[in-house]
Amino acid sequence: MMDVARLAGVSHQTVSRVLNEHKNVSEQTRLKVRAAIAELGYRPNRTARALVTGTSKVIGVVAPNTALYGPSSMLTAFEQAAQESGFAVNVGSVRSLNERSIADAVERHLDQRVAGLVVIAPVASAGPALARLPEDVPLVTIDGDPQRASTLVTVDQVAGARAATEHLLAAGHSTVWHISGPADWFDAAGRVQGWEEALKAAGAEQPPLLTGDWSAESGYRNGKLLARLPEVTAVFTANDHIALGLLRALSEHGRRVPEEISIVGFDDVPQSAYYTPPLTTVRPDFDAVATASVELLLEQIDSGTPDASTRRTIAPTLIPRDSVAPPPPR
Repeated sequence: MMDVARLAGVSHQTVSRVLNEHKNVSEQTRLKVRAAIAELGYRPNRTARALVTGTSKVIGVVAPNTALYGPSSMLTAFEQAAQESGFAVNVGSVRSLNERSIADAVERHLDQRVAGLVVIAPVASAGPALARLPEDVPLVTIDGDPQRASTLVTVDQVAGARAATEHLLAAGHSTVWHISGPADWFDAAGRVQGWEEALKAAGAEQPPLLTGDWSAESGYRNGKLLARLPEVTAVFTANDHIALGLLRALSEHGRRVPEEISIVGFDDVPQSAYYTPPLTTVRPDFDAVATASVELLLEQIDSGTPDASTRRTIAPTLIPRDSVAPPPPR
């Protein structure tokens, strides 16, 4: 602030008044200070200010504006965990997780002097924006890029997919087909990896990968293909909505589940227990992810030192139901 004051030829109290948008500053002075701020790249240390004043008890969250079960459940769980720790949550929803959208949402949060930031960033396009975030702001990424140096909390997608595939193999199926999520989602990539690892470990042949987009429609579209292949006896879908569309397609083609084809999904949406048949699926522990995220963020806020190295990976749980059975005799 003193550097800004020297460059603008004003007192540091005037710089403070400009930053806090006091009315008793002339427009000419305000412009001089703003020009000096821009030239020096000055950004107030909001974390230090919050610690000194004790006024900020708000966490800013950047999240995709989506009805998808995973991200929306994660956000709900985080809000609850933050409130239990005495913090309010200010959510900035973005239609697209790209650099401009995330940067704008982050800037709005910083202007409101949040104590820290959480970004739910499950897609690769969020990476450039996260790399440009201010270094003095406490930050936790949820479901972000596992290769990026950042404080990250995520569901163990690989382990969950491996468990789903192994469950089908243990039922006696010679191999397992997979309908994945979108290729640019880290969750989808992790589930593909777990499926591949389980097949390789079992010495099973790996069928061609089928791609979905998290929707029931994509499950239905791929299901119409799989229903025509008599060798298909087991399918792992990247989420439960894809499984729902798959069930519809198989039913229309006279393929019975689980008598002819077994299915395992992922997410354990509330409706999955009421599918026909009730769906075996993998349940992520969103509450555990949210609790870990709040803990890591509060550690940074309390210490005043953002961390870029801590990882928490939360194991999911396989939920057996009626959609898995041994393959039909040949």
